[in-house]
Amino acid sequence: MELTLLGTGAPEGLPRPDCPCAVCATALGDAARAATALLVDGSLLLDLTPGIAFAAARAGHTLGQVRQVLLSHPHDGPAMEIPAGLPQPARVPDGRELTLISGQRVRAVATDAPGTGYEVTGHDGERLLYLPPGAAAAGTSGPEGAAAPYDTVLMDVLGRPDALARLREAGVVTPDTDVLAVHLGHDVPAGRETVRRLTAAGARAVPDGTRLTVGPPPAPGVRGLAAGTGTAPARPPLPRRTLVLGGARSGKSLEAERRLAAWPEVLYVATGGTRDGDREWAARVSLHRERRPPSWRTAETCDLVPLLAEEGPPLLLDCLSLWLTDAMDRVDAWDDAAWAGGGERELRERCAELADAVRTTRRTVVAVSNEVGSGIVPATSAGRRYRDELGRLNAAVAAECEHVLLVVAGQPLPLKG
Repeated sequence: MELTLLGTGAPEGLPRPDCPCAVCATALGDAARAATALLVDGSLLLDLTPGIAFAAARAGHTLGQVRQVLLSHPHDGPAMEIPAGLPQPARVPDGRELTLISGQRVRAVATDAPGTGYEVTGHDGERLLYLPPGAAAAGTSGPEGAAAPYDTVLMDVLGRPDALARLREAGVVTPDTDVLAVHLGHDVPAGRETVRRLTAAGARAVPDGTRLTVGPPPAPGVRGLAAGTGTAPARPPLPRRTLVLGGARSGKSLEAERRLAAWPEVLYVATGGTRDGDREWAARVSLHRERRPPSWRTAETCDLVPLLAEEGPPLLLDCLSLWLTDAMDRVDAWDDAAWAGGGERELRERCAELADAVRTTRRTVVAVSNEVGSGIVPATSAGRRYRDELGRLNAAVAAECEHVLLVVAGQPLPLKG
């Protein structure tokens, strides 16, 4: 089944007309996107968007062979212009199945937002799922009636990462599924950050006009041909280990959570404890809990090495700086005599053990830590000791990670990967 992405943007496109925002101002060349529309085998058109005939021509197609036009999301505003020769657009009632003259089978999938999703099955059994903007398949176990994994899924990955997590939990998105981000608008991060977030979600974005073959990949990690290039673009490998650094209130924890938002059954490991009686700390903990998806579990522990050694779902470790505080407490590192009498050696051993566990883990890990070495030199020897040891710990863990990010003013800056 051949799929041509005539557009990959939000309904308003990217850049958005008359929008002065920074994302729209930099959406040039391949970063510019028309409203999302898909041409399947040259005969089925999913979504009718402005300028669709010109978009098809730029991708090397005509619309003369289109036999069915299906709409996925509400089209507000003026009536759509239907190019000459195209059949009247239709919306299929949820759950209804169509067998098209061209041979594909189409089933309408109910969603939890206005609109309709479509599951398309090709002549050889290859399967495609397309969801409208801002939508997830209704229910908690994936599209009703979807028994086999999809070969390709096109959806609003950045706007609804939880929808992708649901599909994974239902088993209809697997490591072999090509997940493509569409409906990309000016609320997504500009530049390479979109690529990094999608890679962390196990997804990718492609330019308008890209042609893909839906079905088993021709080689491991390869997903179809891009129009006009003759090359097979590989999906970037998932990073197994990511370290997110940042100062206080920089947005580092939120950024770490974003990296795992598209995955179900994440284990959130809180190393800060409860601090009974500290209302301000309780408010911080409550804010973090409210942000987490309901499918995530929480463990409050500083015993990280056994967790890293176990098989299991992804780990979000928040944070290493509080883990270090606990480790220094355990060796009485704040006391100069205890530090000189063996505390320093014991702490370094604990930190080396943690870095080694990060190196050998088979789990996906996103770790958070504070970056405290760029400010005022602490006035006390204990404060300087903590600053120095945290710098050493961050460097040791960063050396074992594929991705390292520094978050400044809410902006993730890649340091590695």
